[in-house]
Amino acid sequence: MTGWLKAVGTAGAALAATVALSMVTSESARPAQTIRPFGNVGVLMADGEHWCTASVVHSPRGNVVATAGHCVAPAGEDGEPGEVAGDGLAIGRLSFAPGFSGKGAGTQPYGLWKVTAVHVDERWTRYGDDTADFAFLTVAPDRYGRSLEEVTGKGAAPTPDWASAPDREVTVVGYPEPEHNPDNRPVSCTTQSRRDDADPEMLYISCAGFWTGTSGSPWVADRGGPGRPGRLIGVLSGGETDVDSTAAPFDARARKLYEAAAGEK
Repeated sequence: MTGWLKAVGTAGAALAATVALSMVTSESARPAQTIRPFGNVGVLMADGEHWCTASVVHSPRGNVVATAGHCVAPAGEDGEPGEVAGDGLAIGRLSFAPGFSGKGAGTQPYGLWKVTAVHVDERWTRYGDDTADFAFLTVAPDRYGRSLEEVTGKGAAPTPDWASAPDREVTVVGYPEPEHNPDNRPVSCTTQSRRDDADPEMLYISCAGFWTGTSGSPWVADRGGPGRPGRLIGVLSGGETDVDSTAAPFDARARKLYEAAAGEK
């Protein structure tokens, strides 16, 4: 694998063993009163811990979240699945908290959404292929039967782009680890993406502040004002420093994962 995976601790790698425990209804609050600039972006959580960034991506049922593959499944090698971390059974149930912020346990203005299915490319789970380091998650409706997109804002989630050119103006949003971000506020950067010199199949940006914890951050092109949520072209997967970040661009196989996630109930 190339670069530094920007996920906190071993929790992400352990969750493949615990996803089956997540078949419960979301406990989101009644409709949020405040529209947040990055309300579709949040953190993956289990037992009060967060370690990776994730984001809502538009889907027919409004129930799909995108993140990095290494946040929810260990990398494989030579065709063999990666080893799940020893503390995997202690991690708990995987959830998504959009709009998360605040010290410690923080606040969850749009609720905590339970993950019911995880879809990861076997190029990652069997071979650790960086170009397949993405995942799509399905979340359950909340206790009122509402979808994730209904609560975070209809028409506010970006649409996935399966064949993006590398050179795009992108807005990238992520949550650095608490050591560098004690208030758990999202950092963002709008800049130009390009091919990564070290691996031309990957995308690259240069933006400071993307420390460990920002794995899974959405890369959104064509983002504008209200009614222009943009196109999701990939998610942050690595980088040698907090300034250098890479993403695996979505491709046809990513689309199959997304469609599988979108088809789950």
